[in-house]
Amino acid sequence: MVLDTFELEDGVGPFQGAGVPTDLSARRPIKTRDARWVQAFARRLAQSSVTPNQISVLGLVLAGLAGLALAAQGRFSALMTVWSFLVAAGGIQGRLLCNLLDGLVAVEGGKASTTGPIYNELPDRLADLMVLVGAGYGVGVNPVWGWCAGVGALMTAYVRALGASIGGGQQFQGPMSKSHRMAMLTGAALIAAGTVPWGWSARIMEVALILVTVGTAITCVRRLQRIVRNLEAA
Repeated sequence: MVLDTFELEDGVGPFQGAGVPTDLSARRPIKTRDARWVQAFARRLAQSSVTPNQISVLGLVLAGLAGLALAAQGRFSALMTVWSFLVAAGGIQGRLLCNLLDGLVAVEGGKASTTGPIYNELPDRLADLMVLVGAGYGVGVNPVWGWCAGVGALMTAYVRALGASIGGGQQFQGPMSKSHRMAMLTGAALIAAGTVPWGWSARIMEVALILVTVGTAITCVRRLQRIVRNLEAA
């Protein structure tokens, strides 16, 4: 299962009774956060000494591992290349799980901190770059597409933040929001792992990066259009 993500925005979240208000307009609409196992896991973490900031940093580490694994593909034996894709897919999903849990733990455990917004946003932006740019440096992949996809990911986040800061509202629509980008890379890595014997893996990863690049451009345009409509209607 490819995880969706949940980002805690402005100190809000899905748990009630935690001393933090819930603002649905500021939340990414994600089904996975309501899953019973996610709720149970979040509560266990909230009862432990683990902090939301530590979870955010772990997500960044896992994204770095995924990026390194993608950059390493094709540099060793065929078997190692298969494993590099599998490790990358696992790292990406682990990163998404951390993104899902850090906000939940902050609210459920009353562990929100003044530095939380920094740990919530900055590691996410770096994680996108690590995964996408790393994928571009795999053998047989044009690194330009990795950088283009990485810049596109940063721009979607910037447009979202811009909309929130000027009164245009939080905009989470795709077609290439964070969860969509990571689902694309996870799926591409798994398919590439299965096609290593035929030498198709590099082309599959390159196509995935091109799709992310085009998709993030469309996403930015859609979000900007919604922001402009909201401002004009205010």
